[in-house]
Parts: sequence; C-alpha cells; structure tokens
Amino acid sequence: MAARGRMIADELARELRAAGLSWHPVSGDTFAIDRSELAGDRFTVSEMTIEPHEFDTGTILGFNGTTEWALDSLALEDALWIPREDQLRELLGGSFRHLARTSDGYRVTILLAGEDRYFDEEDAATAYGRALLSLIGATVS
Repeated sequence: MAARGRMIADELARELRAAGLSWHPVSGDTFAIDRSELAGDRFTVSEMTIEPHEFDTGTILGFNGTTEWALDSLALEDALWIPREDQLRELLGGSFRHLARTSDGYRVTILLAGEDRYFDEEDAATAYGRALLSLIGATVS
C-alpha cells in the first residue's frame, strides 16, 4: 500500500474525534459508519457515489445509487473519519519536525510547548495520529 493511503485504526480515529478533531468531507476521504454491524467496513467520499451535502442543520453524506443495502444518507456525526497518513501530517502543521524510520517502525517528532516530543509506533500513520492527539490535547488545555 502506498504511504499516501495508509490510515489509522478506528479506535484512534474515535480518540481524535473525541478530542475535538473536526471533519469537512472532501472527495477521497475515507470514513466508517460507527455501528457494530458495520465494523471494518470503510467508505470513500466520491462525487460518483458518496457526496457531502451542506445544509443549515449540518452536513449529510448522500449515498448515490447504492444498491448493496438501504442507506440514502448519513448525518456527518454518525460517520467516523479515518484520516490518511498524509492528512494527519498536514494537520500537524508547523509543529511537525521529522518522520524517521526506527528498528521497530516509525518515529514522528513534533514541537510542543517549546520541546521536541516523540511518538514511536509500528506504522507512520499511527505515529502521526498519536502526535496529533497530543497536539490537540495541548491546545485545548
């Protein structure tokens, strides 16, 4: 799988959402429907099949021509965004310092409160996700 396509696990996505990470769907974004009967299923926002529709009351994901199961639309708050590695890195913004390969996986370094902070994980996407979770926590505190 290409580095651009790597994504975090659903649990880390839930932690990021709970910490306050907001999602504004665009074509190519991946999400899950956070229900146990759909665990492991991933969907991709696409102009052809799943489009975000903005209303005064919020964003609805419209499923166009879906025949596998009966779902016409889904409120954004019922969707769990699963950010890709490249999206997580972009969200780190100016705090991102470095990504390095380690003997056990990857290390992401960010600047947080004037100090370098390190996040070691088996895959780069998870390291980026953990770093972002820490950054969000620091900005909310």
